Amino acid sequence: MRVGLDVGGTKTDAVALDAHDSLVARIRLPTQPGAAGVLETIRTALRGLTDQCTAGDVRSIGIGMPGQVDPGGSVVRHAVNLGLQDLDLRELLERVTAVPVSVENDVKAAALGAYALRGGVDEALGYLNLGTGVAAGAVLNGELWRGSAGVAGEIGHLSIDPTGPLCACGQRGCIEAYAGGGAVARRWGRPGAGAVHEVFDAAEAGDRWAQRMRGEIAWAVASAVRVLTLSLDVSTVVLGGGVAALGGRLLDPVAEVLEQEATASHFLASLRLADRVETLPAGSLAAAFGAALVGQRPH
Repeated sequence: MRVGLDVGGTKTDAVALDAHDSLVARIRLPTQPGAAGVLETIRTALRGLTDQCTAGDVRSIGIGMPGQVDPGGSVVRHAVNLGLQDLDLRELLERVTAVPVSVENDVKAAALGAYALRGGVDEALGYLNLGTGVAAGAVLNGELWRGSAGVAGEIGHLSIDPTGPLCACGQRGCIEAYAGGGAVARRWGRPGAGAVHEVFDAAEAGDRWAQRMRGEIAWAVASAVRVLTLSLDVSTVVLGGGVAALGGRLLDPVAEVLEQEATASHFLASLRLADRVETLPAGSLAAAFGAALVGQRPH
């Protein structure tokens, strides 16, 4: 069987796939921080998966990690929320498991998972992760697009308004400064993981500041969709991450922005951008599923 793990800042999702890429086991557990903690989390997840199924020995392990991952699929360069820097995770895990290991950025792994869960029907698919930050991944002709240094898809730090709010990266008006959960919480003035949901609830209750913020979130997400489509000609943009859990409450205003922009441009109208956007189903295991597929693919 092939194993995939989505190691997040607070929780880890792990899945096991059989030879036909069917799900045969899954587990969720808290993530322990630090190098030793992450290793123990992974080992605990592996034990849990093997206890659940009889799909044979583990043939490969793929791991999706937040932050910057070396293009070679081995070294986690920076994962601030986990307290990791320059950790050769592949070497450490292969030493204790004797199984081939590949490591990938979690958003890129989720992009591959979303592509596979859609049946691999898209020649070009974009995945936009809307969580604490904003980042994207792309699958082109069935392969992840990583770029020359593995940082392809850092679309959250594309400035769409040079006079806009200050972004953590030092620029103003970045997509992430409008649509990232962390930035929304700061602007809303109520820190917490549910700030974006609070903004949408307040907007629907008539709060004018919340309505303005909701409009800016939708505009920023629509801008990211437009950039992904115009730069890569993706046929589908899948929205994922905690913010995307809003589902239609987010998708509808994003589509409205895209349709409004299309009224001023025959070119944009011809692209039918609003029809290309969809959200991951609630509770999707796209990131862990994609990590399992990364584990069987050479970098």
